[in-house]
Amino acid sequence: MLAVGIVTEVFGPHGATLPGFDFALCTDRPGPVPTDVGVPLTITHGLDKLAAADLVIALPWAGFRTPPAPDVLDALSAAHERGALVAAHCVGAFALAAAGLLDGRRATTHWRFAELLARRHPNVTVEPDALYIDEGPVITGAGAAAGFDLCLHLLRREYGAAMANAVARDVVLPSHRDGGQAQYLAAPLPEDCRDERLTQVLAWARENLHEPLPVAELARRAVMSKRSFARRFTAATGTTPHAWLRSLRLSRAEEFLETTDLSVEEIARRVGYGSAAVLREQFVRRRGVPPRSYRRTFTNTP
Repeated sequence: MLAVGIVTEVFGPHGATLPGFDFALCTDRPGPVPTDVGVPLTITHGLDKLAAADLVIALPWAGFRTPPAPDVLDALSAAHERGALVAAHCVGAFALAAAGLLDGRRATTHWRFAELLARRHPNVTVEPDALYIDEGPVITGAGAAAGFDLCLHLLRREYGAAMANAVARDVVLPSHRDGGQAQYLAAPLPEDCRDERLTQVLAWARENLHEPLPVAELARRAVMSKRSFARRFTAATGTTPHAWLRSLRLSRAEEFLETTDLSVEEIARRVGYGSAAVLREQFVRRRGVPPRSYRRTFTNTP
């Protein structure tokens, strides 16, 4: 049920301000489907729904140690062959592996079952530490809440940072999570933070991203020592001040690249990097491509 909730939250309705998706849950046997929380789901769509899907996500199921029915494997293979993106959350990776879609590729799954996946499918390179792995037309994600990381990566990859960040804010996701891949997530304020001073300082930082923003200045504004500020910051956000600022700067740079024709030099200035060279270095290191290549991916701007 957690996996169903995650994909529904990301790809379901978000109000008039964000575009919606034609989202559906499918099964090889329509009707009541048991869940791990004891409440059955009534699923009306069969596998024929996959024939026109642009994205197919295999969700975890209790019987993943047994390969899915041949009809399911055929439907997954057919979706892949006609060019649909095929993804898996958690032990849904076992379904893709059984269909042969992970052969010769890297993949991930819930860390608890990574060894089992590798043992059963030796042609798959299993990386248990990654939050998700993008192999082009086939994407796999880790277990539990890492489904959000997978789904937001898919949004950002196909629709850009502005869309992914807007959805992340709408579902009140936690701060940026580092992993084995470049994690294209927003760096929102910690919504559940009870420290009003810390929340105010982080809001100020977002509004003044063009400034250097050393940790000493953030701590001073929070009326804390640097050590206390760093400790309370990590407790509230799950990351360090430096990592949070870096994620925020790169996320803001992505939005500028997607939505404006500002030069890389001007974008670097607006997000607080000393020069375009520094922005390019960070962008390549964290995103895998230089800023201009990223811009061409999402816009027609040269």
